[in-house]
Amino acid sequence: MENKSVLKSIIVGISILLGLSLLGFFIFKGLKTFSDKDRVVTVKGLAEMDMTATSAIIDVSFTFSGDDLKDLIQQTEKKKNAIIDYLTKHGIKKEAITIPTIDITDRQKYYESQWKNGQQVQVKIDRYTIEQRLSIQSNDVVNTEATTARIKLDLVSNDLTSNLYTSYSFPELNTIKPQLIAESTKNARIAGEQFANDSQAKLGKIKTASQGQITIAGEYYDFEEGNQKPNEQYLQKARVVSTIVFFLE
Repeated sequence: MENKSVLKSIIVGISILLGLSLLGFFIFKGLKTFSDKDRVVTVKGLAEMDMTATSAIIDVSFTFSGDDLKDLIQQTEKKKNAIIDYLTKHGIKKEAITIPTIDITDRQKYYESQWKNGQQVQVKIDRYTIEQRLSIQSNDVVNTEATTARIKLDLVSNDLTSNLYTSYSFPELNTIKPQLIAESTKNARIAGEQFANDSQAKLGKIKTASQGQITIAGEYYDFEEGNQKPNEQYLQKARVVSTIVFFLE
């Protein structure tokens, strides 16, 4: 009986010891997990991508003004036909030329008040102004600027002086957005792993992440001062910065 009591006491003692050991282990793990939650690193990931225009438009416009509407319409029609004749003779297909309806402004008066030499006087003005525009569609975006300059010079030389400017169409941002975000996230993880290695730690899971707004840089847009942008009008640079917070283990 006495041996049984001793054996029972030993078993109880061992059980208590194991229980306390397990309790201590779980308390340690809990405290460590709790403390690890405060160990984080915040990094930024940058991604950039060049976008090339898919098409270009060359807009040609000119105006006439006067008091005889019929005569102005005839002058406009004559010049428009002469410009179209020039364009088609120099390799531009008629299907690529769009001709919107002429825009007529009627001021309905011939005089307006203006200040001259310190007094208000009535000055004769043209009653009508007609604006005619032509749009040339082009897929050769690389040479559009050179083509525009040549057309402008030739029109001046042929007494067909007009205003010319170019515009470009670019891919929708939604088509490149997933790739930009994936690249910026990848770069953020690389930066986080470098920090973790320097701190003799291991990069853990993502705690929080925020994707910055996609910005565009080029002829019509710009980043912050000091960032490079494309010089060619048919090129734009898309840019996104993601901010990610990683746990450190």
